[in-house]
Amino acid sequence: MTSATPLVSAGTLLGGIGLFLLGMTMLTGGLKLAAGKALERMLAAWTRTPLHGLATGVALTALVQSSTAMTVAAIGFVNAGLLGFTPALWVVFGSNLGSSVTGWLVAWLGFAVKVDAFALPFIGLGMALHLTGGATRRGALGQAVAGFGVLFLGIELLREGFTGLGPQTLPPLAADLPGRLLGVLIGVLMTVVLQASSATLAIVLTAVAGGSLPVEAGAAIVIGANLGTTLTGILAALRATPNARRLAAAHVLFNVVAAMAAFALLAPLLAAIHAVGVWLTGRGDAVTQLVIFHTTFNALGVLLMWPLSGPLVRFLQARFRSTEEDEARPRYLDRNVAAVPTLALQALRREMERVGHLAMRLGMDAMRLAPCALPWPPAPPQAQERLARQLQTLEQLQQQVGAFVGEAGRQPLPSDVAAQMPELLRIAAYYDTLARVMHQVGLQALRAPRPTGEPPLLDALVPACAAALAFFETADPQAGAAPAAIDAARATFDTAYEDAKLALLRAGAQGALDVAAVHGWVGQLGDLRRAVEQGHKAAARLAALPPLVGPPEI
Repeated sequence: MTSATPLVSAGTLLGGIGLFLLGMTMLTGGLKLAAGKALERMLAAWTRTPLHGLATGVALTALVQSSTAMTVAAIGFVNAGLLGFTPALWVVFGSNLGSSVTGWLVAWLGFAVKVDAFALPFIGLGMALHLTGGATRRGALGQAVAGFGVLFLGIELLREGFTGLGPQTLPPLAADLPGRLLGVLIGVLMTVVLQASSATLAIVLTAVAGGSLPVEAGAAIVIGANLGTTLTGILAALRATPNARRLAAAHVLFNVVAAMAAFALLAPLLAAIHAVGVWLTGRGDAVTQLVIFHTTFNALGVLLMWPLSGPLVRFLQARFRSTEEDEARPRYLDRNVAAVPTLALQALRREMERVGHLAMRLGMDAMRLAPCALPWPPAPPQAQERLARQLQTLEQLQQQVGAFVGEAGRQPLPSDVAAQMPELLRIAAYYDTLARVMHQVGLQALRAPRPTGEPPLLDALVPACAAALAFFETADPQAGAAPAAIDAARATFDTAYEDAKLALLRAGAQGALDVAAVHGWVGQLGDLRRAVEQGHKAAARLAALPPLVGPPEI
């Protein structure tokens, strides 16, 4: 019977780790879905200064109980254009400090309170809300409540497992430099495997409470856990926007600086914390000592980074610039954003404005090859290759927009998000048609013979071409023109189109122009009218959508 006890305890440990991770996943996912637009408003309103951003990072991480999830969420908000780089930087710094709340919860509730008294009722109440609420905010909140209960049920199993294993089960870690370095490495590996530094912290706290691990070794593992949590942020930023990659780099730098400071001061910090604990309470509680150490070295990291934040922002903003120059790559879309419906919608809206800008720019470049003014200037070198590259860029971008919409649509969507997704795809189709038509108009203008001695042709074409160019400039989503101005530009083009078409047909009927040339230019005017029509529809539908949530000032 005694020989089976370690095996049973090991199984209890594995079950406890699994329940803790399951509870963390339910809690984080449920709170993100329940927050919805409230999270956008909080980030927009509470990150206007570094201190506000820091406090927001602490508060939201304490709420969702995962600094890793908060870091990935901050990357998603930056990608979606809801959060500027500098505010997001302080949110990430705050999320590291907020991660210490998990330790306090484990210390106060996991060890000081009988878990059955609140964990099981939380699970029952949460699942009742989740099952009756479905995909609503109440259902998401129920998932979070149930996850909170499962999380502490996992802590109870961890405690039982370490108690069953006994104090001599784990291999001892020496108190010298190699032993501490080994502890840091163990913490990194545990967090990489578990994908949650809070899980590593809970395991270390229960091991220290059960006497299986000395405080010094636990502190070294906790330092490693803080380093290991950067991996998720790095993975989230690998195919993300430049600002998101800068944010991941800042997250890594913060954790490295905090870890180096904590490692260098490990012994004196633990001694000081122990002395203060004995002075205040008359005894030194190992679990509380370790939680205070975790909080202290994260706060130390914030203090060290505060004077360095300005130079750090300037340094990082000079990096990762090559991606911005690659226009075929989405600037706002990635998997971090697709996982949160409201973020996905915001990111897609901003990416659609960028698609519209590129489509209108192609239209403007194509029109500059046509006779928009007298004299008709010659085409610039490599104009055809430039048009081809622009069309290829838009096609690649449209494919990635479609893939993003498909990925975001695989999960339940709130009604407002679900209503806007098809509309955005319709707008994307308008821009796609405009780009393809204007590519052909540009090629036709390049191939058209320059008329000599035929002023009726140019007299008829110039006003219509100039009006089309003015429309594309006005309807560019990034130009910020009012819908009334876009409508006026469309009306001006329509009038110029009708006049040009009538003038060409009259000149052909009177023998002033070659009939074949008349038919060719009338066909081009028809293509141009179709492109303007598509651009006007896209602009009108974009303007009819609810306004975007703007990012705070940087």
